[in-house]
Amino acid sequence: MTDHMKKGWPDLAGKIADEMHVLPIRVYYEDTDFSGFVYHANYLKFCERARSDCLRLLGVHHHELEANSQSGFVVRQMNCDFLKPAGIDDVLEIQTWFISAKGARMFLGQSVWRNDECLFQAKITAALIDDQGRPRRFTPEMLKAFSALHAS
Repeated sequence: MTDHMKKGWPDLAGKIADEMHVLPIRVYYEDTDFSGFVYHANYLKFCERARSDCLRLLGVHHHELEANSQSGFVVRQMNCDFLKPAGIDDVLEIQTWFISAKGARMFLGQSVWRNDECLFQAKITAALIDDQGRPRRFTPEMLKAFSALHAS
């Protein structure tokens, strides 16, 4: 292991700042379509990656949920607004924040930025379910972790 890896660099999970999770992503050729712009479905992939890393930094790990309680997160609803296109080599910032969480559902906001330009916005409803697809209530520890990212 190299010295920079021992020091925790790079932090591939992004960071938590100003009551939100921030994940930088570079646009690669594989993310674009024939127009040279990011294919619309890839914004959803970018946001999924950011939600996963956000949970990871909050101490909620997908693999532990599956192994310990046979549960996992699913997206129940997503409302998206595609505002402007991103192109190859753009460096984007995916922002994620919690609106609320109760029972087995969480409500989140996400946006994709290039510098000072908002390119994409989404409101997401996700749920925690068991291995039979039934809702599973959040633990008090999860709710406490989610509250750390409740944007004003």
